[in-house]
This record gives sequence, C-alpha cells and structure tokens, in this order.
Amino acid sequence: MRNNLIKVDIADHIALVKMDSPPVNAYSRDFSEEMIETFDELNDTPEVRCIVITGREKIFSAGADIKNRQAIGDIKGETYRHMRRAREVSNSIMEQNRPVIAAVNGPALGAGMGPVIAADIIVASENAVFGLPEIDIGLMGGVSHITTIFPKSLARRMVLTGYRVPAAEAYRRGIIEACVPLEDLMEEAMKLARNIASKSPKALSLAKRAINTVGSMPLREGYRFEQNLTNEMTRHEDSKEAMRAFIEKRPAVFKDTI
Repeated sequence: MRNNLIKVDIADHIALVKMDSPPVNAYSRDFSEEMIETFDELNDTPEVRCIVITGREKIFSAGADIKNRQAIGDIKGETYRHMRRAREVSNSIMEQNRPVIAAVNGPALGAGMGPVIAADIIVASENAVFGLPEIDIGLMGGVSHITTIFPKSLARRMVLTGYRVPAAEAYRRGIIEACVPLEDLMEEAMKLARNIASKSPKALSLAKRAINTVGSMPLREGYRFEQNLTNEMTRHEDSKEAMRAFIEKRPAVFKDTI
C-alpha cells in the first residue's frame, strides 16, 4: 500500500484506514486512486477481519476537489474517468468481503458521503455532519446513494437545500449507531471492530455476501440464497470450531482462512 494520502495500520485483525489528504480529504485523482487500491489490497489480506475508516483531525471528507474539478472538462475523456473513479471508491468499500465501520470524525459532504453509505456500520462524533452541498456549487450526484439510508423527506431536503444533518439528528433518527464526543469516537469504533474481529473470517465473508446480495432479490429467492450460504458455512472448519467452543464454554479460535 502507498500509505501516502491513505494511511493504513493493521493490528489484531483490524485495519484502521485513515484518510490523510490535508486540508479536507478532498477527492483528487490521486486520493481516489489510492483509496481504491487500498480497499482492493485489504480485500486480499487474510489477516484482516474488520476495517475501520476515518478521517484526519476534525474532518472526515469534504468530497469533490472543487479547484481541480473545474479543469476536468478541459481534458479529453477525463470527465468520464473522474466519474468512474468516484463510483469505484464507494464500490471498493461496499464490495469488501469483510465488514467496514465508518468512524465519522467531522463533516462528510458530497462524495465524502460515499464511504459512509458504503460502510456496514456508522458511528460519528458530535461535531460530524452529513450533507450534499452540490446544489450550491454547480454539481449534482449522490441521490441514489443517500436514499438507501436516509428517509425520503430528509434525503430530498438534503438534495434540494444542501441541508447538513447533524450527527445527533442522524442518531435520533436511527441512521447511525452512535453519536459520541470526538475524543471517544475511535474507542467506540474499535470496540465494535474488536467484537467483529473475534468472529469467524469465513462467517464474516458469507455474511457480507448475503448483505451485498439479498437486498436486490425477492424475499423467497433471498432466503434461499442465505440458506445455501448456511450450507456452505457448515462445511467449513470454523463452523465445527464454533460449535465445539459453544459446547465447551470457551472462546472460539479461528484461523485466517476463507
């Protein structure tokens, strides 16, 4: 991994990914490409069972790099490459075969909402806000994504007015799992990550496959798909170890195999 604009630290089966592109973790070309590379490489790192993504200091991500965005249209084909990179940042996170926790430590705006929505679990600090400022800066985008986690009226208010949802409101509405003081955010996120990292890597990968698949399937077919995953799980050594540990009243010990 480059560890340039995106810093990665792996310990105890948890990968901590920190966006570190001053001043506001804006989506430049290099930033987007390094994000995609980072999550692709983590997808191929067996010892990682859970990923936590956060930002630097008091900013998660302000989204598009507006200064550089103005010049994109002057380069032949760059508009389409830019849009593809923006899509793939979120896709590389959403398509992970292990859970991703977004620890939102400040404003998450525009494209900066991508990692939040693509994550499996969202926790935030009290200074965090979620918003789509595109309506005020001559851009569009994000509608299809935010409607997956924000209620209809609130999502449309965000799109049409640029309203920034405070973390406390997002927590009250059940959109995020925690709203804590900034100094407590990483411990809150890591507590969740440690819990997840104690689980079977195989079970986690199958659970992610189910999460990423059944939402677009009819109920009957979705449940059948999950039953097939259950059958696959029971054939794995982790299933036997989990059952032995339950019977013997001890913590299960899993290997880093999927």
